[in-house]
Amino acid sequence: MTNKIQVAVLYGGKSTEHEVSVHSAQTVCAVLANNEKYDVLPILIDQAGHWFLQNSCSEKTPQDIPVTPVVCAQGKIFIPSQNKYLNPDVFFPVLHGTNGEDGTLQGLLECLDVAYVGCGILASAMGMDKEISKLLALQMNVPTLPYQKLSREQAYDKDALEKWAKQTGYPVFVKPVRLGSSIGVTKVKKVEELHEAISFAFRFDSDVLVEKGLEKPREVFCALLGEGENIRTSECGELKTLDGEFFDYQAKYITVGGCETRVPAELPEETRAAIRHGSELVFRALRGSGLARVDFLIDGQGKAWFSEINTLPGMSETSLYPQLFEAAGIAYPQVLDELISIALSVYQRKNMLSTERE
Repeated sequence: MTNKIQVAVLYGGKSTEHEVSVHSAQTVCAVLANNEKYDVLPILIDQAGHWFLQNSCSEKTPQDIPVTPVVCAQGKIFIPSQNKYLNPDVFFPVLHGTNGEDGTLQGLLECLDVAYVGCGILASAMGMDKEISKLLALQMNVPTLPYQKLSREQAYDKDALEKWAKQTGYPVFVKPVRLGSSIGVTKVKKVEELHEAISFAFRFDSDVLVEKGLEKPREVFCALLGEGENIRTSECGELKTLDGEFFDYQAKYITVGGCETRVPAELPEETRAAIRHGSELVFRALRGSGLARVDFLIDGQGKAWFSEINTLPGMSETSLYPQLFEAAGIAYPQVLDELISIALSVYQRKNMLSTERE
């Protein structure tokens, strides 16, 4: 009989960020496996949406065992080949982007009636939607750059958009509304590039933002850990790209030395305080829980502008989230401990709520 907490780590997924997710999960699994408190179940979700129990976290292998999430009293994970159920104590999603970070997986986990790490359905869905998160930031008086939203189902006035972009001033950034890792994002420097960039972004999402850009802004980040009254903000960090353009997918994951990480960032104290305060305001407005990373842009005058919030940020050893808290004096194993503790606590409180009318 073991007293270990059994943690089912979920990764991969039907997403353009599948490979990034596996890379993040490899670190999470390794750190948890080194802690005698945990028994780790690595579960890969492949690009078709099928679930597999693995011996160790990786891309798909011939040794993987097909499993199925089920809603039943016997357990939450069914292994057909063994006619056996598993009932993990907590699920740890490490999925980025579509079908993992956008509330869909969180809805499944709610139906399974399990404890899980991270934000719930509403916060995940709102955080994934760049327009909704910007509207919440504006509501909380966190500075946000002007933008226009376009929908594939509704024709847009090209002349009016070109006029807006000219008045706003180039560059502008065109990006899918609900996607991460800078996939589908284009920096547009002149009007001739605008509509091609919009068409490209529509390949990845049915809604697109055209957002005012800043010329060579500083990209600064702040991480959050906690829920309710107990939310902590990390140190601020900065990423500087090799070519000085912007932190795109190539710079993040492909180009060796494509970016330089500075944690903590060299910022005036008032700027650091504003970013940390703004991050917490957005996280609370979103009704966030567990973890998030909030991204800001700093213009030439030193003003910080909210960019987006990531409710399931990268979690590899080289990712910003663990580095930001390491700089704040909280080691990665402690971060994972706290995230699991929060998940179990939130689940326990939910179970105390009445489902009876009287």
